[in-house]
Amino acid sequence: MALSATPDRGSPHSQSKATFSFRCIGCGSLTATAVKDFRCTQCGNLLEITDPSWHSSKLNAPTLKSTWRDRRSSNATLDLSGVWRFRELLPSPESTEHVISLREGNTPLYELSQASCITGVLRLYAKHQGMNPTGSFKDAGMTVAATFARQAGYRWVACASTGNTSASMAAYAGRGGMRSLVLVPDGKISWSKLSQALDYGALTCQLRTDFDGCLRLLQELVRRAPVYQLNSINPFRLEGQKTLALELLEQLDWQPPDHIIVPGGNLGNSSAIGKALLEMLDLGLIPRLPKLSVIQAEGANALVRTFLEAGGKHLVSVQPETRATAIRIGNPASWEKAVRVIQATGGACDQVSETEIAQAKAEIGAEGIGCEPASAVTLAGLKKLLRQGFVKADETVVLVLTGNLLKDPDFTMEFHRGDLFRVRGASNEPDRDSLNLLRHPPVVLDANLDAVIQTLERAENSDPAHPNA
Repeated sequence: MALSATPDRGSPHSQSKATFSFRCIGCGSLTATAVKDFRCTQCGNLLEITDPSWHSSKLNAPTLKSTWRDRRSSNATLDLSGVWRFRELLPSPESTEHVISLREGNTPLYELSQASCITGVLRLYAKHQGMNPTGSFKDAGMTVAATFARQAGYRWVACASTGNTSASMAAYAGRGGMRSLVLVPDGKISWSKLSQALDYGALTCQLRTDFDGCLRLLQELVRRAPVYQLNSINPFRLEGQKTLALELLEQLDWQPPDHIIVPGGNLGNSSAIGKALLEMLDLGLIPRLPKLSVIQAEGANALVRTFLEAGGKHLVSVQPETRATAIRIGNPASWEKAVRVIQATGGACDQVSETEIAQAKAEIGAEGIGCEPASAVTLAGLKKLLRQGFVKADETVVLVLTGNLLKDPDFTMEFHRGDLFRVRGASNEPDRDSLNLLRHPPVVLDANLDAVIQTLERAENSDPAHPNA
């Protein structure tokens, strides 16, 4: 079947009213348009979006803060979006009619009182991007990128995904009247995430490869077919994801925390947050930069090894393996952008074990918040950074939780049943005693009141240190 397209589908991005341009992060060349794989035609590196109207000479920080605050009480379509509410710092579509929104953003900033006691950090917060419409941070970027796909007249959009991108892309494509193609690694994606893409109407291909193989194939596809790429290689995605940082600083009354800690997968999110922080500093929205740190799983630690073995000069790829599927990526596309923002903000890059991830995930869950495994690397990483002295107990720390608890229920159930670390019928689980304190497996009983009361009493007596005891 041939793909149908209107005459301008698949054409480069060009807008007569637009003031933004595409800048290569390698050679620095500027262009008004971008080719379909969003790479520099001069050196092949990734692109970012820049706009002369975003500089301090054009915008007034107090006026921006007032405008953004006032929009929170507006019922206008764009103002109901926690992304488009900050549109002065976003690329502008030709018409608001092109905007595809599911009221993304507006995500909560939680105090982590129990984790604060565990770590000793007095001011510890979680910015929970898992409260977005499809349950992950991807929605903040997808609303912008999908909007520009729709404006360009595309019928098909596509992505390679470990799960969250596919769910988000399929939802926004459906909302915008477009078709979506999803490429996922067979057997290496949470069924909960895959089910979202299916329900939102995506054509889903499970490929016998890993995420990096899916992404390589997608890059080839967009060069040959009128299909618009919606991975974080697309710089419009990162522009939308900048608003996480804008909203976070607004929630903190524009007083920067000392540290922001982010999970590291394909590294688009950390790059977007760092870009936003640098732009906010230039505009006078914040007086100083927080340190932005990236934490990876030990089994998917390409950025960690890039710093340790190559000084951040070239990517050290790995064969990824971790149960935190959202960050199971061995060849992260935005590694250079991530290196630059970590260095620019004075942040750190570290790794945590599978056991540390599981423990941190359970501790976040005990707060009544919950998150998917990849998000929990932030709390696990904070503990390591505290031991190293990089983070101090009297500093303010924000953990970015990128995905909802319901994204990977199999991980949660296996953890609480004690099956998460079992290999071939034998236990391969370190720190069993400490993990057992965090487990809450279901108890099967006869339908007998005395049995329930006895179970209740045992639970009360077995955990006298529970914070609610």
